[in-house]
Amino acid sequence: MINEIKNDAQTRMGKSIDALKSQLSKIRTGRAHPSLLSNITVSYYGADTPLNQVGNVSTEDSRTLTVTVFDRAMIQAVEKAIMSSDLGLNPNSAGAVIRIPLPALTEDRRKDLIKVVRAEAEAGRVAIRNIRRDANSDLKALEKEKEISEDELRKSEDDVQKLTDAAIKEVDSVLAIKEKELMEI
Repeated sequence: MINEIKNDAQTRMGKSIDALKSQLSKIRTGRAHPSLLSNITVSYYGADTPLNQVGNVSTEDSRTLTVTVFDRAMIQAVEKAIMSSDLGLNPNSAGAVIRIPLPALTEDRRKDLIKVVRAEAEAGRVAIRNIRRDANSDLKALEKEKEISEDELRKSEDDVQKLTDAAIKEVDSVLAIKEKELMEI
């Protein structure tokens, strides 16, 4: 029973870290990366469809993304979706290929993005602490029902704390890598 609680906590903490990495990959670093457009949806014949299902997103060079649209009739809708996103990008259409040049980030914009990244990392830490709280409350419930001893409770709480410390350390390293990417020129 104790191992199930610890394994569940470890799995959930891993998912929190993966979610943080996913969120951070959407934040622009000045380099072109297809995941930058992953949260854009296009109105495809009345249904909101992810951009990667309407066309192929790839990098042309370090500052340019290209979108090759599968259906030529959708070029205008794809351009409109990219322009209306909060990324501040201006796509250029050339036949079935849409080129999206990424402007260089200013120092102020980089500092703003670092604040956003730190807020995301803090949200990840809070999620991990909430998982620790849930695991500890489950362990205390077991001890209250006399299914485990007080010594087992203390040892299990220490193990959960070690898992939490490792997960928070991972969040901090992910944050440091992203900050370094943002400050590169």
